[in-house]
Amino acid sequence: MMTTNAAHRTDSAPVFGFWLYLMSDCLLFAALFATYAVLRTNTFGGPDADALFNLPYALVETLILLTSSFVAGLGMVAASRGSKTGTLSAFIIALLLGLAFLGLEVHEFAGLIAAGAGPSRSAFLSSYFALVGTHGLHVALGSFWMILALVHTAKSGLHQDTMRRLTLVSMFWHFLDIIWIFIFTFVYIFGSI
Repeated sequence: MMTTNAAHRTDSAPVFGFWLYLMSDCLLFAALFATYAVLRTNTFGGPDADALFNLPYALVETLILLTSSFVAGLGMVAASRGSKTGTLSAFIIALLLGLAFLGLEVHEFAGLIAAGAGPSRSAFLSSYFALVGTHGLHVALGSFWMILALVHTAKSGLHQDTMRRLTLVSMFWHFLDIIWIFIFTFVYIFGSI
């Protein structure tokens, strides 16, 4: 009984620490959302959200990222059932969808910059690039982390350490989806109204 409690405490400490990290990331995104809310009308005579953003394009990005999160959830179901192949397959698909999302976001940024709507054009665009770019950076880091988790799972199989790693990367991936839903709603939908 003593060993089980000690193992549980050791295993739960990284998960608790990760929850603390996610809460600090919530504060970061809250500050970026607040900055965007204050600066979204400060276009300095340049284009506003309605003129710049393509809502159907952002919807495609959203659907890709949400599908990626759903597939990562399926990967966790496969992992809990002990299916290494199912776990690896699902997380590879989730990773590819995440990379597709990043590609679309980079394409959108490049198009805005090419049209003269870069971050230095106005306070509105600075806050937009800061908010959406920070999310994109998190997706890129999450993709790298997912690659590491996939390599670890492929090499050592499904055991307690692997399950903890997969759980944490899956939590992070779902967190990024939640943040994106707020971005899609607040930046793209409200910007088009």
